[in-house]
Amino acid sequence: MAIDQTAAEESVTIEAADGVAIVTLRTPALSRAAKEQLRDGLERLAGDDTVRAVVLTGSGKVFCAGQDLGEHAAALQADPRSAFGTLPVHYHPIVASLTTMPKPVVAGINGTCAGAGISLALACDIRVCSSAAKFATAFTGIGLTMDSGLSATLARAVGAARASELVMLAEPFTAQQALDWGLVGRLAEPGDVLTEAAGIAARLAAGPTLAYAEVKRAIQAAAQPPLAQTLAAEHAAQARLGLTADHQMAVEAFVARRRPEFRGR
Repeated sequence: MAIDQTAAEESVTIEAADGVAIVTLRTPALSRAAKEQLRDGLERLAGDDTVRAVVLTGSGKVFCAGQDLGEHAAALQADPRSAFGTLPVHYHPIVASLTTMPKPVVAGINGTCAGAGISLALACDIRVCSSAAKFATAFTGIGLTMDSGLSATLARAVGAARASELVMLAEPFTAQQALDWGLVGRLAEPGDVLTEAAGIAARLAAGPTLAYAEVKRAIQAAAQPPLAQTLAAEHAAQARLGLTADHQMAVEAFVARRRPEFRGR
């Protein structure tokens, strides 16, 4: 059964059959429309008792490249003090839905995974990754820190030392490195990612979903600090950085396809 989509909802599609819902990001970057559709779609799935497991994936060669920086640049020009309002309005509910949904969520990382895309992947319970996928934290490249829970989830996945290196140096890394470091759980051939992710989701959908929900709650309860506190601290930090000349210059440089020059102010 396919959940109805209108023409206005084509940034994210949702199809459900046999207890498994496939949520597909149809655009490489997260525009406002994509964020709203993903947020609302995940909230619906969380309350849908006919859906027992969820797959989150992308399309083409991109899983998720993170925030649409064209839209972000426009938001900075309009009012840099409110440019990060998208975090509590969009990103926080999305991450909370993935993390607290009372059913398993499998990430099918079909390709490029960057910025907030890594945050979304790490908010899922199980990650299947294309062997050809490329990763990049990206945040410091535009004068920002982590958000969408990444400051906690990345350190838990790969360790604090590795997380610091990945974010501060912002160097791209491969799917094999992501596997070796513990960021993803298994690799698949590029054309088999969705098939494998959906197969795992089907297996979970046939399993004890009430037990899975308790597993998710227990893992979250053991996390320090709690997710809500992490998200709030990240939002405050991003809002501070959003007012810096470094960040505004770096976003302009990205849009203009030139190298940023950071001056520490």
